[in-house]
Amino acid sequence: MAQPKSPRKGSLQFWPRKRVSKFLPSVNWKSINSGKNIKGFIGYKAGMFSVEVKDTTPNSMTKDKRIIIPSTVIECPPMKIFSIRFYKNGKVAKDVLAEHVDKELKRKVKLPKQGKNPIDSLRSEGYDDVSIIVYSQVKKTGVKKTPDLTELGLTGTIEDKLNFIKSHLNKDISINEVFSQGELVDVRGLSKGKGFQGPVKRFGIKLRFHKSEKGVRKVGSIGPWHPARVTYRVPMAGQLGMFTRVHYNQKILQLVKSEDVDNQLKNIKNYGDTKTDYIILYGSVQGPAKRQILLTAPLRPSKMQKKKIFEFVEVKK
Repeated sequence: MAQPKSPRKGSLQFWPRKRVSKFLPSVNWKSINSGKNIKGFIGYKAGMFSVEVKDTTPNSMTKDKRIIIPSTVIECPPMKIFSIRFYKNGKVAKDVLAEHVDKELKRKVKLPKQGKNPIDSLRSEGYDDVSIIVYSQVKKTGVKKTPDLTELGLTGTIEDKLNFIKSHLNKDISINEVFSQGELVDVRGLSKGKGFQGPVKRFGIKLRFHKSEKGVRKVGSIGPWHPARVTYRVPMAGQLGMFTRVHYNQKILQLVKSEDVDNQLKNIKNYGDTKTDYIILYGSVQGPAKRQILLTAPLRPSKMQKKKIFEFVEVKK
């Protein structure tokens, strides 16, 4: 019988394996292209459902048939601009608070100093780029009260970006302005936290023989005598979960507005009811219910996912 083989456990692409410091990850917005003014949006994972759709993909084996596929509901309350961030020589040069900030936000978040006419006074100072810091109006969902803040990239020239910011100061930004039904999105967020775990669960190493000394669920050897040290590649016990992960090219099956009362979902396990706009994504999404998610325009859209066409029928509860 041939010797069984398996790839090495614990990819060094995800290293170090430690708990992250913030829920919403940073993104290199320059590498992402989008046809809309904003390149991302903040959402909250509600839960998973089975969805009935009609497959109209050309050359598909299930063309013109109704099929059941897994999906994830992400609630997307409207966002507002918190501050404007200016870049010079690739570094953050200045953060300017928006003209009007909600009173409730002032109680929850420490605010920087507010400038007078932030955009008009900074147009001629020779900045390379400009982006916005936005906050989610999560109080409208019932998930929690403290909003989540993150930086979002904009498309167009600096003048286009400044005009967009000026037209959206103190106004709600909805998910409809950023994404539409049938588009692809990248989903960035944190995986479920599992705490301190051993090397078997953390790296998938094999269990040792049941009469082995000093433990069965341990690494057989942590390294040679010389050099007399333990390398960082040796599977060890430690933190598992609460890691930043990205799911690429997930298709939006349906986008439901908050005004559409009949299509609002009720009694979702560990979540409750949807009260604002939400989207239904094809496939699963990392993290537990109520986890904040950053939806972005696709980094490298795949042809396979793009050509899939589904007509939404209904959610199977």
